[in-house]
Amino acid sequence: MPTVLNKEGARYFFYSLEGAEPPHIHIEQAGATAKFWLEPVELASSRGFRSHSLRRLRLNVIENRERFLEAWHGHFGDQDE
Repeated sequence: MPTVLNKEGARYFFYSLEGAEPPHIHIEQAGATAKFWLEPVELASSRGFRSHSLRRLRLNVIENRERFLEAWHGHFGDQDE
């Protein structure tokens, strides 16, 4: 479960067995969880986050999208291409 970023109390990570799915990032913070697709950035699911928090998380995902994609492809290779 590689962690790619810790920011504002949130942990951004992916699971090591998810290479068959399109690139995405999971976020955990204070018991709440969210998952964002990276191409394009879009909320896939969430539990426990309020809408204003999801907007902030989405902006963080957009800001760090290239970093997340680099980590994803570095870990899984280009098996989705």
